[in-house]
Amino acid sequence: MSTNASQPQINVDDIKRALQSNNIDKAILLAQQALATKPSAEIHQEVLYLLAVAQRSNGRIAEATKTIDQLINLNPNHARAYQELGYLSLSAADKPKAAIAFAKATRLNPALLASWQKLAPLYQEYAQTSGQQAAEQKIAQLAKLPIEIRGAQDLMYEGKLALADTVCRRFLQKHKHHVEAMMLLAEIGIKLKLYHEAEFLLESCIEIHPDHLDARLALVQLFSKLGKFAQAKEQAQLLLNKQADNPQYLAAKAGAMVGIGEVEKAIVIYQQILQQHHNLPGIQLLLGHAHKANGDIKQAIAAYQAAYTIRADFGDAYWSLANTKTYRFSEHELTQMQAQLEKPDIEQDDRVHFEFALAKTYEDSKQFDIAFDHYKQGNDLKNQLSHYSQAKLNEQINAQKSVFTSAFFESHKHIGDNNPAPIFILGLPRAGSTLLEQILASHSQVDGTMELHNILGLAAKLSNSKSGYPHIVSEIDSTYFARFGQQFIEQTQCYRQGAAFFIDKMPNNFMHIGLIKFILPNAKVIDARRDPIACCFSGYKQLFAEGQEFSYDLENMAHYYHSYQSLMKHWDEVLPGFVLRVQHEDVIEDLEGEVRRILDFCQLPFETNCLDFHKTKRTIKTPSSEQVRQPINSTAKDQWKNFEKNLTPLIKAFT
Repeated sequence: MSTNASQPQINVDDIKRALQSNNIDKAILLAQQALATKPSAEIHQEVLYLLAVAQRSNGRIAEATKTIDQLINLNPNHARAYQELGYLSLSAADKPKAAIAFAKATRLNPALLASWQKLAPLYQEYAQTSGQQAAEQKIAQLAKLPIEIRGAQDLMYEGKLALADTVCRRFLQKHKHHVEAMMLLAEIGIKLKLYHEAEFLLESCIEIHPDHLDARLALVQLFSKLGKFAQAKEQAQLLLNKQADNPQYLAAKAGAMVGIGEVEKAIVIYQQILQQHHNLPGIQLLLGHAHKANGDIKQAIAAYQAAYTIRADFGDAYWSLANTKTYRFSEHELTQMQAQLEKPDIEQDDRVHFEFALAKTYEDSKQFDIAFDHYKQGNDLKNQLSHYSQAKLNEQINAQKSVFTSAFFESHKHIGDNNPAPIFILGLPRAGSTLLEQILASHSQVDGTMELHNILGLAAKLSNSKSGYPHIVSEIDSTYFARFGQQFIEQTQCYRQGAAFFIDKMPNNFMHIGLIKFILPNAKVIDARRDPIACCFSGYKQLFAEGQEFSYDLENMAHYYHSYQSLMKHWDEVLPGFVLRVQHEDVIEDLEGEVRRILDFCQLPFETNCLDFHKTKRTIKTPSSEQVRQPINSTAKDQWKNFEKNLTPLIKAFT
């Protein structure tokens, strides 16, 4: 790989050529010269890796180990660094350390055939039969793959998605229906968030290869990711028709069932899996999530504790306990978390979860400085992997404003499906939308559902057009909007329980209010708004399961909030009266007044159940699930003030 024009003196390809021609001394010299120029982070890491390889090849094991340690310190997720550490450990006759290093390499990059080949005999030597079998199975699987697909896999795991995509497409041009290539291209598409294309690929794959179970499982997982839980359940059942006791297929079906509200049946399946396979911490975690969604916090806690008992470094189990918002860790648990964080080889995902769990723990004990340090560590780690771009968001916001103008709405009246059933609650995460949903779902005529992905899915589908979304909206035949509205009603039917109205609580739908108006002109839209500093800091403290990448940096949070405000102002101007704004602080101060205002907007009669919302039993899958099962209170209103000295970006942005 050549460097950019600003650093012409660095040519990584020269180092590689020296290594390939066995001119090791030259490779070392070139690498040291390159490092002296203080290259970019990416080039720095590549040069360190090549330097370590050269040093090992020259028998300079101690120097190579020092170099690789430096690389791992810079990038704890560098798979080849761990593979090289494995080789170095073997050279130093430290087989246990080698096994750990090769195993870590394969977790980070499962396409590293050389690491698997070293692992299998090491596992055999240490009588780790299951590990040996898994390694040998992976070796056989990788060895059967065409070298181009193995190379594309390697590129994907190394984060070089565009190049992996190119290699995979080039292969498919010659081998049109190659199943592994189709699956890999879909996986790359998912990582690039090209979900519609990935879905098409996997559906095509199982149509051409109906008996390929891994392809069908990949489709199940994608359906669940996209919130298409009914389809996920249907496909999971087809897998179970082939292998009725397969724990992975059972878990996939249970996860889909949780998604469509069949939580108690899903719990039975999770328990069935655990009766047959006791040491599955991931299933214990999912069981805990199901119990939590069902309102059984005691059973959820027991499942989360069982998960970390099986796997002591399972950060997500500890975070899930903290994320109940009511759990308090014991001194023993606190010590365990701190000990795990001190381990140099802890997985980054686990580290992130431990940081957030400890942050919540120290905040609860009013040790706010220590708490913020942990929040910052966790957020910084997440932000390293974030693809959030302020410029891209600006572009998206401006596109919505340019297409959906007053004149455009005036010239496109009387389109869409007139069904009045949907009530959209949207805004920013942690703005009080779950509370509003719980209030409305307590009404006899309203079904609460979940954060539905359908509007986002439609926007993504339209984005694949030549003009792109939202510009395509001004070009397509207006009859399509009624069809889109009908599809929304049909596709969301599985989440409803028979009431006249239902709620879609996807917060990100604020970006698509214009589209909602076009396809469902009689829908109701409620903007859940909260004090900006309180809302942004609450988002910063929350470790989201996926998405919301703006939330892991305070300046990005402020930018996102301002962008949201700007777009909501635009919707108010071009669609006066279509959106009801509900301020969270007003709900706390005057619950009945705000409830009556919301019900009037939704054209619903007042019911006292809406004031006793905390007594309503229903499935809730958001972080606020336990909070909305309690009577209303103002305890969270000014929590951010405990961290005021650390929140300069937010205070500057909003005061």
